[in-house]
Amino acid sequence: MKRILHLSIFFLLIMNVQMTYAHKKAEDKKGILLVTFGSSYPETRVAFENIDKIVKAEFPDVEIRWAYTSKMIRKIIRKRGGVVDSPAEALAKMGEDGFTHVAVQSLHIIPGEEYDNLKHTVEAFNGMPKGIKVTEIGTPLLFLDHDHMQLADALHQQFKNKLNSKTAVLFMGHGSHHQSNIYYPGFEYYLKQKSDQYFVGTVEGFPLLDAILPQLKSNGIKKVILTPFMSVAGDHARNDMAGSEEDSWKTILEKEGFTTEIDMIGLAEYDSVVGIWVEHLKAICQELGIR
Repeated sequence: MKRILHLSIFFLLIMNVQMTYAHKKAEDKKGILLVTFGSSYPETRVAFENIDKIVKAEFPDVEIRWAYTSKMIRKIIRKRGGVVDSPAEALAKMGEDGFTHVAVQSLHIIPGEEYDNLKHTVEAFNGMPKGIKVTEIGTPLLFLDHDHMQLADALHQQFKNKLNSKTAVLFMGHGSHHQSNIYYPGFEYYLKQKSDQYFVGTVEGFPLLDAILPQLKSNGIKKVILTPFMSVAGDHARNDMAGSEEDSWKTILEKEGFTTEIDMIGLAEYDSVVGIWVEHLKAICQELGIR
């Protein structure tokens, strides 16, 4: 009789442990937060929709939310009646909604100021009392050597058939006063391994267009294909790169005797490029047990 009683108690204890573990597992709620600089141009939605589609295909059972790091763009969208959160607002809402594990993927190009600020925000929400237990951040498009090689391959596949001895492709990056601006001339080196007809310039960093013009001329270039080296073809691409103003790259190049062609496609519109961000996301999702 005692043996039966002991066995009954043992099985009850086992069942209690299993139920406690199952309850704990049931409490875990895992999600993904995609974070971009943002854009107020309706035409750029195609790029964000492409990222969203690819991530959802990779994680069909995981809730995915978005946030913009640009305060200015968030204000513009809200004035139009739209709703968009900052990373901090999005994470706070996810905590309130019961998410315990959140993978935050940076959709920035380089690990510059925007990425640094996002990283600090994500770390602040890690282990938040009565909120998110664990947060992890995925690195931006260009971070490690492998990223540069993959991106150079992806872009070469897109543009190689447009190149010839007289035609070059000039990518316009945003540029930064942050130390990570070195990623722009650094990435150009990787592109040069594919063709000498590739150039990378910036609007607000180094190299500026002034530094590239002599190179184009010494290479005997007659035609320049302009395309954004940004996730979306937004304000900088439409105005600073392809606008009709005196200081746009298109105007300056044409005054210097070059013919131009505009390829108004943001990096996030290329599936092969989005795949690099997704690789970074998958790495942190694996750590968080998100499938």
